[in-house]
Amino acid sequence: MMLSSRGGSVPYRLACWLITAVLLLLCAIPIARADDNGQKGNSAKVMKAFEQQASKNNIDRPLTIQKKHLTMFLLGVPLLILLLITGALGIAMGIYGKQVFMLHMISAGLTITLAFVHAIVGVIWFYPF
Repeated sequence: MMLSSRGGSVPYRLACWLITAVLLLLCAIPIARADDNGQKGNSAKVMKAFEQQASKNNIDRPLTIQKKHLTMFLLGVPLLILLLITGALGIAMGIYGKQVFMLHMISAGLTITLAFVHAIVGVIWFYPF
Protein backbone atom coordinates (compact mmCIF):
# COMPACT_ATOMS: atom_id res chain seq x y z
CA MET A 1 0.00 0.00 0.00
CA MET A 2 1.52 3.20 -1.13
CA LEU A 3 0.78 6.59 0.35
CA SER A 4 0.37 9.51 -1.92
CA SER A 5 2.99 12.23 -1.71
CA ARG A 6 0.30 14.81 -1.02
CA GLY A 7 -0.98 15.06 2.52
CA GLY A 8 -0.77 11.39 3.40
CA SER A 9 2.93 11.15 4.20
CA VAL A 10 3.24 14.26 6.41
CA PRO A 11 1.25 12.85 9.36
CA TYR A 12 3.09 9.55 8.90
CA ARG A 13 6.51 11.24 9.05
CA LEU A 14 5.44 13.35 12.00
CA ALA A 15 4.30 10.26 13.87
CA CYS A 16 7.62 8.51 13.12
CA TRP A 17 9.59 11.51 14.41
CA LEU A 18 7.51 11.67 17.58
CA ILE A 19 7.92 7.95 18.26
CA THR A 20 11.67 8.21 17.67
CA ALA A 21 11.94 11.19 20.06
CA VAL A 22 9.99 9.37 22.77
CA LEU A 23 12.16 6.26 22.41
CA LEU A 24 15.34 8.35 22.65
CA LEU A 25 14.04 10.05 25.78
CA LEU A 26 13.17 6.70 27.34
CA CYS A 27 16.69 5.46 26.61
CA ALA A 28 18.23 8.57 28.19
CA ILE A 29 16.26 8.35 31.47
CA PRO A 30 18.24 5.39 32.95
CA ILE A 31 21.51 7.18 32.13
CA ALA A 32 20.34 10.29 33.97
CA ARG A 33 19.30 8.20 36.97
CA ALA A 34 22.70 6.51 37.06
CA ASP A 35 24.37 9.94 37.22
CA ASP A 36 22.09 10.94 40.11
CA ASN A 37 23.27 7.96 42.18
CA GLY A 38 26.82 9.29 42.08
CA GLN A 39 25.63 12.65 43.35
CA LYS A 40 23.62 11.10 46.20
CA GLY A 41 26.82 10.02 47.93
CA ASN A 42 28.15 13.57 47.79
CA SER A 43 24.86 15.09 48.94
CA ALA A 44 24.70 12.62 51.82
CA LYS A 45 28.06 13.92 53.03
CA VAL A 46 26.83 17.50 52.85
CA MET A 47 23.63 16.65 54.74
CA LYS A 48 25.65 14.82 57.39
CA ALA A 49 27.78 17.92 57.90
CA PHE A 50 24.67 20.08 58.28
CA GLU A 51 23.17 17.64 60.81
CA GLN A 52 26.38 17.64 62.85
CA GLN A 53 26.41 21.44 62.89
CA ALA A 54 22.72 21.55 63.86
CA SER A 55 23.24 19.09 66.69
CA LYS A 56 26.16 21.18 67.94
CA ASN A 57 23.92 24.28 67.95
CA ASN A 58 21.16 22.38 69.77
CA ILE A 59 23.57 21.39 72.53
CA ASP A 60 24.40 25.06 73.06
CA ARG A 61 20.76 26.18 73.44
CA PRO A 62 18.47 23.31 74.35
CA LEU A 63 14.76 24.01 74.46
CA THR A 64 13.43 21.56 76.96
CA ILE A 65 9.98 20.04 76.90
CA GLN A 66 9.15 21.85 80.16
CA LYS A 67 9.84 25.23 78.52
CA LYS A 68 7.64 24.27 75.59
CA HIS A 69 4.82 23.27 77.94
CA LEU A 70 5.24 26.51 79.89
CA THR A 71 5.03 28.53 76.67
CA MET A 72 1.90 26.67 75.60
CA PHE A 73 0.39 27.27 79.05
CA LEU A 74 1.24 30.98 78.85
CA LEU A 75 -0.49 31.12 75.47
CA GLY A 76 -3.47 29.08 76.67
CA VAL A 77 -4.35 31.14 79.77
CA PRO A 78 -4.97 34.42 77.88
CA LEU A 79 -6.76 32.42 75.20
CA LEU A 80 -9.24 31.05 77.73
CA ILE A 81 -9.68 34.47 79.34
CA LEU A 82 -10.35 36.08 75.93
CA LEU A 83 -12.75 33.27 75.08
CA LEU A 84 -14.74 33.87 78.29
CA ILE A 85 -14.78 37.64 77.68
CA THR A 86 -16.00 37.12 74.10
CA GLY A 87 -18.73 34.78 75.30
CA ALA A 88 -19.78 37.16 78.07
CA LEU A 89 -19.99 40.08 75.63
CA GLY A 90 -22.01 37.95 73.21
CA ILE A 91 -24.44 36.97 75.98
CA ALA A 92 -24.67 40.62 77.09
CA MET A 93 -25.63 41.60 73.55
CA GLY A 94 -27.97 38.72 72.83
CA ILE A 95 -29.84 38.35 76.09
CA TYR A 96 -29.57 41.72 77.81
CA GLY A 97 -29.49 43.97 74.74
CA LYS A 98 -26.28 45.81 75.68
CA GLN A 99 -24.52 47.82 72.96
CA VAL A 100 -21.10 46.13 73.09
CA PHE A 101 -20.80 44.94 69.51
CA MET A 102 -17.41 46.58 68.82
CA LEU A 103 -15.91 45.21 72.03
CA HIS A 104 -17.30 41.79 71.19
CA MET A 105 -15.77 41.88 67.69
CA ILE A 106 -12.38 43.07 68.94
CA SER A 107 -12.35 40.37 71.59
CA ALA A 108 -13.37 37.75 69.03
CA GLY A 109 -10.58 38.84 66.66
CA LEU A 110 -7.98 38.65 69.42
CA THR A 111 -9.32 35.26 70.50
CA ILE A 112 -9.11 33.83 66.99
CA THR A 113 -5.60 35.24 66.46
CA LEU A 114 -4.33 33.78 69.73
CA ALA A 115 -6.05 30.46 68.97
CA PHE A 116 -4.23 30.24 65.61
CA VAL A 117 -0.89 31.05 67.25
CA HIS A 118 -1.52 28.46 69.97
CA ALA A 119 -2.46 25.80 67.40
CA ILE A 120 0.49 26.50 65.11
CA VAL A 121 3.01 26.42 67.95
CA GLY A 122 1.48 23.21 69.27
CA VAL A 123 1.62 21.48 65.89
CA ILE A 124 5.19 22.60 65.20
CA TRP A 125 6.51 21.58 68.62
CA PHE A 126 4.50 18.48 69.45
CA TYR A 127 3.34 16.85 66.20
CA PRO A 128 5.57 13.84 65.49
CA PHE A 129 7.14 14.51 62.10
